[in-house]
Parts: sequence; structure tokens; C-alpha cells
Amino acid sequence: MPFKQMRFLCSCAGALLFCCVLPGFAAKHFVMPTANAAKSYPAHDEHTDEKVTVAVDPYDMADKASIFSVHYNEVGFVPMFVVITNDGDQAVSLAEAKFELITVDRSKIPPASDEDIYRRIAKPAGAPATTPIPWPKKAKGGVSKDAQEEIQLAQFGAKAVEPHSTQSGFMFFDVSGISAPLAGANFYVTGAQNAKGTELLYFEVPLEKYLSAPGK
Repeated sequence: MPFKQMRFLCSCAGALLFCCVLPGFAAKHFVMPTANAAKSYPAHDEHTDEKVTVAVDPYDMADKASIFSVHYNEVGFVPMFVVITNDGDQAVSLAEAKFELITVDRSKIPPASDEDIYRRIAKPAGAPATTPIPWPKKAKGGVSKDAQEEIQLAQFGAKAVEPHSTQSGFMFFDVSGISAPLAGANFYVTGAQNAKGTELLYFEVPLEKYLSAPGK
């Protein structure tokens, strides 16, 4: 086979390989999961009188966590997909809402901020200092732009849930040092308010409902 023809065929093969591989790279960008009605998740708390339901779907298993590019479990975080459905006719405000993961030993863990996660990724818990004196540095140092964008896109940020709608997003909880953080734990939401400014009854979502669900 002439050299020029062989080079042309190799170029075509390379281009075809690139086209086949490119979708794989694109697929690594974070895409928020589609949320179903909160009551459809095993771990949920439904307030029938207030017509609001809160659900939590932990992304603690490797197959589920594969939607992320960052291995959060390796740096001590468990991602929780939080889903809030409002079946009522009035909006529900989350502006003053407080979210907590309360472990079986009653430790109260708030959701991690973007900066908390950046710091942990840049320097995982237990990692030795690289210099004798730990000079201050920006939290984003050592965190890729893609990882920063993923964290920002994933975080639950809704301040209200409109009537007959659902809001969702991830909260990341620092469970470093806890061997089985979900066992016996509960997810609490307090401070949500109705359209009149009256606080709703607190929501308590037992994580055991998730752990015991078939095919979770």
C-alpha cells in the first residue's frame, strides 16, 4: 500500500476514534439527576396537613456516585440528594430553613459549604503538611475548575418551593471518622415557612428507610 494512502487511512481512523471517545469526555460533566416527587423516595417525611414532603437519597454507593467527577466519599463527605415537594396551593419559603444530619450518637452535622469542600479536596483530612509552617492559602488552591463548577452546580440552593412543584439538589455532609454514618441517622429540616410566615412542623427523615429499601 502506498505511503500516502496508508497515512490517509491512519488519519481517518484517528479521527473516527476521537469522535467515538469525545462523547465519553462530555459525559463526565456533572448533570443534576431528575427529581421525582419526594414521596416516591424510600427515605421521606410527608406532612399531609401541610402538603409538603421532604426526601433524602444518599449517593453513598459507587454506582450512584459515578455521576460526580470528584470522589467525595474518599475525602470524608457523603452526598445527599435532597428533594422537597410542595403539593399545596401556596409557596413554601426555605429562606430561614435549617438542614442537619443527626447521627445515631446525636452528633449534629450541617451541610458543608463550597469552601468547606474545596479545602478538604485541596488537603484531605489526615494529610501531612507539605511545609514546616502551614502558610495560609486560598481554599480553591489545588481544586480544578471542573471540580469547582461541579460543586457549585450540585449544591441545593432553592430558597422557596412554588405551589405544586419540586425543588432538589445535593447537600454534602462531613462524615469523616464515622464508620457507618447513615445507620440510625436522621435528616432534619426546621424553619421552613408557609406563605403567611408561619413555621411548618419540623421534618424528620430516618435514613434507615433508605438503608432497608430493596434495591436501593
